[in-house]
Amino acid sequence: MSDRFQRLLGDSPARLLLRLVILSLVVGVVLAALGVEPYDIVASAMRFANRIWSMGFDAVDRVWRYFLLGAVVVVPVWLVLRLLNVGRTR
Repeated sequence: MSDRFQRLLGDSPARLLLRLVILSLVVGVVLAALGVEPYDIVASAMRFANRIWSMGFDAVDRVWRYFLLGAVVVVPVWLVLRLLNVGRTR
């Protein structure tokens, strides 16, 4: 089990944790120098997710309206053609 876990992580858990801590510190220093705060990143990610969520439902609403618009024409035409073909023999 330990071998599978190490293979999944790509290194031993202790070394991986040390590398992630060092990399996090380096990236943190760079972002702090640029004036970026952690809460800015979280807030931006939340706004991005909300926009995608809203856009998704707007797209579903738009597709639903196109479907209804087409169905208002297609279904009656199909029904009339179907009724006209009932009297014909195959």
